[in-house]
Amino acid sequence: MSNISEYVNCSELLINRTAVLATMHQKERVIAPILERELGVTILVPADFDTDIFGTFTREVKRLGTQIEAARLKAEKALEIAGETLAFASEGTFGPHPMMPYLAANREIVILLDRDNNLELIGESLSVETNYSHQLVSSIEEADNFAKQAGFPEHGMVVIVGEAGLGNGEIVKGITTEKQLFDAVSAGLNKSSTGRVHVETDMRAMYNPTRMKNIQNATLDLVKKFQQFCPECGWPGFEIAERKIGLPCGLCYFPSQLVRSTIYQCKNCGYTKEELFPDGRETADPAQCQYCNP
Repeated sequence: MSNISEYVNCSELLINRTAVLATMHQKERVIAPILERELGVTILVPADFDTDIFGTFTREVKRLGTQIEAARLKAEKALEIAGETLAFASEGTFGPHPMMPYLAANREIVILLDRDNNLELIGESLSVETNYSHQLVSSIEEADNFAKQAGFPEHGMVVIVGEAGLGNGEIVKGITTEKQLFDAVSAGLNKSSTGRVHVETDMRAMYNPTRMKNIQNATLDLVKKFQQFCPECGWPGFEIAERKIGLPCGLCYFPSQLVRSTIYQCKNCGYTKEELFPDGRETADPAQCQYCNP
């Protein structure tokens, strides 16, 4: 099968290649240094590349498909524009945490598309470190208080009059100074038929350093996955394909709903490997057993 020389070649699939990064929101500030240092690529950001056509956080343009599909579409469009064969793109979502719905969460993914080698990998990071929030305000004071609680002016704000998602809203984005906030809210209140305007955090990367940090973490996860090589053929991206539950209870030894093993699979040769007790424990706490603690 594989040998050491093949393994080394696989680890160098991307070295000295030009990679186009699909962004218009300055994500290259955190993505490019990691990819260039760890993967040996040269990052190219296409000029005048409009990623808003794939969806906006302010809802005037609905996102195309799922989070992964939207990232893939960005990467494919960037390849088409730049005439390259290697691309990276990212996509973020905000909403309730999947396990703790009372907390807001930010999930970031970074996708790698390599047309030369038919390779697609996705790095991701889920974080509750986010200022994602919004509020209806009826005064400058309310807007100012909300903005400061959300990290303004380091984090940008958005003011909306009307309904952005219905196409009849007036939107002011990228607000980063007290004067800009005062002017936008004042103008909005004068135009509003309800006497209130919608203020929300600007979640675009260049206006949101907290989100930018999570994009960085997703990029690091992508690099980590690329550098996990298949033990059989040396192909990058030997990652978890399945998690099997059934970790035995430490008291009654009945299978719990916790993970007992993970299955890794190679996307190139199909080789699989099972890793027992991936969380470093061989039994579950009886408090997490549905029989000992129903």
